[in-house]
Amino acid sequence: MASVQVSNVILQGNPAKYTDEFNFHIRFEAIEDISDDLNWKLVYVGSSESEKYDQILEDVVVGPISRGLNEFVLNAPCPDFTRIPTADVLGVTVILIICEYKEQEFIRVGYYVNNDYEEEELRDNPPEKIQIDKVMRNVLTEQPRVTTHTIDWHKSTPTAQLMQC
Repeated sequence: MASVQVSNVILQGNPAKYTDEFNFHIRFEAIEDISDDLNWKLVYVGSSESEKYDQILEDVVVGPISRGLNEFVLNAPCPDFTRIPTADVLGVTVILIICEYKEQEFIRVGYYVNNDYEEEELRDNPPEKIQIDKVMRNVLTEQPRVTTHTIDWHKSTPTAQLMQC
């Protein structure tokens, strides 16, 4: 059984302008005290063609963790649209919340994201150059894709081996 179980993730301020930051309120339960940190990442998938366009929007460490309910807000800036292929800025993509313990991923929560112009005129006749300040982002929070992995919660932290002379 997992020592940490995510019970709720709420995205505050959705839909939002593309340029607004993300604010995910994450609640989880620890069934035991966790002495080491949990590493939480927010990853924006820039293109389905290649991982090289993925952007880690935030990478935070939370811990140590006390047994019981825990919660925090994961704040992250918007993705840098100039690092995404122009053809992939608008339309559907994915954002991932990933949590690791001792470099072992144990949960991944994925959401589809739809980016489009707010104004119908711009949707019908998109400008040649993207006007990012007029793009709205809608994260489809109703149907997250949750993937869990079994990990060794009691794995000892690797220690450096001493070189003998």
